[in-house]
Amino acid sequence: MTISIRPLHEEHAEAWRALWQAYLAFYQTELSADVSDHTWRQIVRNENIKGLAAFDNQGRMLGFAHIVLHPNTWNTTDCCYLEDLFVDSRYRWLGVARSLIEAVYRLAEQHNCNRVYWVTAQDNHAAQALYHQVARQTGMVQYRKDFQ
Repeated sequence: MTISIRPLHEEHAEAWRALWQAYLAFYQTELSADVSDHTWRQIVRNENIKGLAAFDNQGRMLGFAHIVLHPNTWNTTDCCYLEDLFVDSRYRWLGVARSLIEAVYRLAEQHNCNRVYWVTAQDNHAAQALYHQVARQTGMVQYRKDFQ
């Protein structure tokens, strides 16, 4: 299967929404339509939030990556946070996630970022098997406080 990676644009909205809902279901999460609509608008319109998608040779969307470019206090150049990475379950283990990550690396380099980083669920061992091949695991532990 040939995989091509392209930026997300308005014409990808329907395919993206289907995968977005599958992604939320994977993480046993529900978001309102307002939040999903806002997320989509940010991906296609915000300079600092980018979306990439993987397509097969028939133009079917196989997965996506959402990234956030942001300044940081440890360097003079931006960081690239890989906020969401998802591949349709029918196309896992075919190189789609690796292709998306490699495209994120290229995009980060084009934007002169000093690093790409992400977090994953502690029990997502399948994803971690790939992540150990394409990046190094840090010793950091994430904490957070939600509001609202």
